[in-house]
Amino acid sequence: MLTTAVVASALVLPTAGSASAAARSSGTAVEAAAESIAAKCRNHSRNYVVRQYFRGPAKYTLRCGTRTWGWKHIKQRHGWNNTMDRKIKSAIWSGDSNGRGGFSTYTNSCPRIEKFRTIIGTPAGSNDLLTAYKVNTTAAAAVRC
Repeated sequence: MLTTAVVASALVLPTAGSASAAARSSGTAVEAAAESIAAKCRNHSRNYVVRQYFRGPAKYTLRCGTRTWGWKHIKQRHGWNNTMDRKIKSAIWSGDSNGRGGFSTYTNSCPRIEKFRTIIGTPAGSNDLLTAYKVNTTAAAAVRC
């Protein structure tokens, strides 16, 4: 009976090196995720895939890239953290086509205002993420509400 309790508690409690344990500490999970990707990109070419995003059966990849496209570009120009990763996933999965070869998320207001944009297509592949960023400007919308 004691053995069963020990095994059961080991299954429930996160280990010190797990993402759950890191997230409970001082926000180091975000830093660890970025460092993990940075380490992979230091040891691999610019074409190395660090993330995959899906829109139905279509797959879009985020590669290490360079200072002008991919993960290195996004990290340097727009910042990288779990929120950026989630916003990219959301825009690709359920966003609307933005006419720039990517997908965007919008407000639920009238007129709709673009909040976040992804642009797809890099020198490495047509289904690769070039960049992703929060849209800071509001374009004048000629939409009747």
